[in-house]
Amino acid sequence: MTDRPLVAGVDTSTQSCKVVVCDATTGEVVRTGRGTHPDATEVEPARWWDAWQAATAGGLLDGVGALAVGGQQHGMVLLDERDEVVRPALLWNDTRSAGTARDLVDELGGPQAWADAVGIVPLAAITAAKVRWVRDTEPASMERATRVVLPHDWLTGRILTDGGGFEGWTTDAGDASGTGWFDAATREYRPDLLRLAAGRDLGLPRVAGPAEVVGRTRDGMALAPGTGDNMGAALGLGLGRGDVVVSLGTSGTAFARHDRPTADPSGFVQSFADAEGGFLPLVCTLNAARVLTSGAAMLGVDLAGLDDLALAADPGAGGLTLLPFLDGERTPNLPDATGSLHGLTRANATPENLARAVVEGMLLGLASAVDAVRDRAGCPVERVLLIGGAAASRAVRTVAPDVLGAPVAVPEPGEYVAVGAARQAAWALAGGDAPPAWPVAVEATVEPREPERGAELRARYADVLRAAHP
Repeated sequence: MTDRPLVAGVDTSTQSCKVVVCDATTGEVVRTGRGTHPDATEVEPARWWDAWQAATAGGLLDGVGALAVGGQQHGMVLLDERDEVVRPALLWNDTRSAGTARDLVDELGGPQAWADAVGIVPLAAITAAKVRWVRDTEPASMERATRVVLPHDWLTGRILTDGGGFEGWTTDAGDASGTGWFDAATREYRPDLLRLAAGRDLGLPRVAGPAEVVGRTRDGMALAPGTGDNMGAALGLGLGRGDVVVSLGTSGTAFARHDRPTADPSGFVQSFADAEGGFLPLVCTLNAARVLTSGAAMLGVDLAGLDDLALAADPGAGGLTLLPFLDGERTPNLPDATGSLHGLTRANATPENLARAVVEGMLLGLASAVDAVRDRAGCPVERVLLIGGAAASRAVRTVAPDVLGAPVAVPEPGEYVAVGAARQAAWALAGGDAPPAWPVAVEATVEPREPERGAELRARYADVLRAAHP
C-alpha cells in the first residue's frame, strides 16, 4: 500500500482489458492488471465485464481515488428499456456494415454532406453504419432497442452500477465523435442522423465534460467520463504541436492534435474531438500488427525471426510490394479487399525479401495516413511517435523513418490508452483547467537514412494500389 494519491486507467480494447494504477501527481505506474477478450468482430459485453474483473482481481484498485475508461471506438451496444443488452456488440472491425455505410452516404447527399455535418464520412467501421445494418437485417433487435452506447460507455456504466453509483449513461466528446451522429465542431448530437440510421429515435448517453466526475462508487471512487482509445493515447502521450502518432496495434492509426475541426469529403481523414476540448484528425487502417504475425506464420518463424529476415534484405525487398489488406481495409475504403503480393519473380522470391515486404507493406499503408494528416488536415509532421505492439519490432523501427518519410521516436513501452485514461481520472480528481503534466520518456529521434529510397517505395506502393484497386 502507499500514501500517494492513486488513480486508475482502463483500456478496454479489441483484444483485452488492461488496467494501470498510477501516482496521480507524477503519472508513475505502480500496479497493472489484464484480462482477455474474445477474438471476434461481435462480442457479448458481459465478456468485457469478465475481463475487467480478471484485470482488477487481488485488490488492484485498493486506494484508488478516481478511475476512467478508455475504449475501442465505434462499437455498437444496443440496450433495451431495462438497460439489458439486446444483441452482441458489433465492433469497429466488423465489415458487414460496408453496404449500409454506402447507403447512408448516398441518402444524406454524398460524402461532402457528411463531412460538413459531422466531420466524418460513414464507412463500415462507423457506428451509424452498424445501427443501419441491424435495422435492415435484424429488425426485431432494432425494435427491442431503446438506447445505443459505446463500449467505453457501457463499461463505465457497469462499474458504477456494480459500485452502487450509477446515475445515468454518459460518454465524452472524443468517443462520441466517432459515431456518425455527433458533430465534433459544435460538441452536439445530430439526432436526425441517428434517425436516418435507425429509422427512429434512440436514447443516447449524456456527453460529459472532459474532467467531469460522472459518478462515484459506494466506497468513494470517482469515475471520470473516459474516452475513445485514440483520444486516450493522445492524453497519455501528452501530444504537442508537430507530433503525429502512428499506432501499430490490431488496427493502425495516425493522428495529431489540432485546434480546429477539419472536413475531408474523401473520408480518408476523420475529424474527431479529442479528450481535452480540441480536435484529433485521424486516419485508421484495419491492418497493422497482425500483418507481421501473419507474415511470420507464412515463413514459419516467430516475430524475432521475421525481424532477422527482414533486416537481412535490401530496402525495397528486391521489388516486392505487399498490399496488406488481410482483413479488408477501412482506409482506403476497401472492405472486401484481400492482401496481395506484387512484383514476384524467381530472382526476388526469398524468405528475406518476403519478410521485408511484409514490414514495408504494413508501414506503407500508414505512410499514406501520415501524409493525409499533414496534407488534408493541416497538421505539421515534425516527429512521428511510434507506439503499439508492433513498435517493439527491430525491423519496424529500422524501416519506419524512411518509409514514413519523417523523423521517428519510440516512447518507452507502455499502455498509453490506459495511462491517458488515468491522466483524465487525475484531472477529474484534482479539478483545474488542464490535465496534470506527466512526463513521457521517449527514445532519441531517428532521422530518415535514405529519404530518396523511402520516396521511391511510397511511389511504388501508390502505383501498385492504383493498379490493383482503380
